[in-house]
Amino acid sequence: MGCFECCIKCLGGVPYASLVATILCFSGVALFCGCSHVALTGTLTILENHFSKITSDNAVLTDAIQLLQYVIYGVASFFFLYGIILLAEGFYTTSAVKELHSEFKTTVCGRCISGMFVFLTYILGVAWLGVFGFSAVPVFLFYNMWSTCAAMRSPVANITSVDSICVDVRQYGIIPWNATPGKACGFTLGDICNTSEFYLSYHLYIVACAGAGATVIALLIYMMATTYNFAVLKFKSREDCCTKF
Repeated sequence: MGCFECCIKCLGGVPYASLVATILCFSGVALFCGCSHVALTGTLTILENHFSKITSDNAVLTDAIQLLQYVIYGVASFFFLYGIILLAEGFYTTSAVKELHSEFKTTVCGRCISGMFVFLTYILGVAWLGVFGFSAVPVFLFYNMWSTCAAMRSPVANITSVDSICVDVRQYGIIPWNATPGKACGFTLGDICNTSEFYLSYHLYIVACAGAGATVIALLIYMMATTYNFAVLKFKSREDCCTKF
């Protein structure tokens, strides 16, 4: 066998679906975790400086944000390992498909592990749909503030009293109702929208939401790949697989 034929055979054994899903998953998780971590810190700074200046009022929120940041570390580590495992399983199963006429035999343990990957990937896919929906919430909140500031600055806006336009973050349950001041009105709100923390956090939340969406797509591809891999292993476990194909 020449070098060209050998390269073609090697390329034929690459699980391209799993490879694309792994790259997409790594990229999506990296964007989501990295951007969310920085955006949460910026959000806490905005709340402490403009909406809840008493430390005791946002103590629960501070603890919750710190907990979320630690969870982000764990999620990034888990998906890094899980993506590598699924890619390795894709290489293993693709090699099995390419060796239909060899002495390759599957084992019960191998089929159970493949079935476990199918189940776990489906569970993670459903969970990340929830994460994707949850990541859109801060985007909506920041967009609401940004659009309010843009409306005040618009030359065609007919506003009699700028101070009557307010954004009260207490109504979203982010901070308690007894937080001081709890809301920002008029030019104070406009100054908040011009801060670097607001600008950076807003765009980072958008990128984090896009990263969560990319991870959902990657998990959908993984679902199809792992389901197919499990079906292949079940097929290879039959004694009469060649006559039943």
